[in-house]
Amino acid sequence: MSTITEIQEAIGRLPADEKSALATWLQSQEDPLMSEAEEAALLASLDKAAAELDAGKGIPVARVREDIRRWATE
Repeated sequence: MSTITEIQEAIGRLPADEKSALATWLQSQEDPLMSEAEEAALLASLDKAAAELDAGKGIPVARVREDIRRWATE
């Protein structure tokens, strides 16, 4: 197989489970969407936010919904 068309045709003939395995493998070949440092910073930020919510420092969801409605109509 040397062309994308041939590859696509061959993939079209695969059973569903093999297509799924191929899709998983292809996705694993892509570069990550964020670096390890970015991922660590994101996870730390989420941990901090969860701790703040646990401590009662968050904004109630009802208020967020009200604010969004207000912002959307301004």
